Amino acid sequence: MSQSLPAELAALLAESNGVEGEYGLGLVWSIERIAAENLRLRRDADFASLYMPFDSLLFFGDAGNDDLFGLVPHTGRLDVFVWNHGDDSRMWVARGLGDYLEGWLSGRITV
Repeated sequence: MSQSLPAELAALLAESNGVEGEYGLGLVWSIERIAAENLRLRRDADFASLYMPFDSLLFFGDAGNDDLFGLVPHTGRLDVFVWNHGDDSRMWVARGLGDYLEGWLSGRITV
């Protein structure tokens, strides 16, 4: 399943090609990593047997603990969700990329 990048994410990547946090944390991955990670997650047979499908999510960053941040592009909204790798839950954390970055950097968003 191919997905196009939401305009806000595409604009951020055009300016910076990613946002790195403290200690090299991938707050927003490069376009190359976004493509590679999303393909890997969708094609991994072990993941397919362990987790709900990832097709609706477009992952773009990580929390440094194997939990991943993603968008649901087909909704037309830019809500950010975190996927918990331990229990396969998907939880809403922010109303857009700006809110996500501000929330993570201020400590309001924690996982």
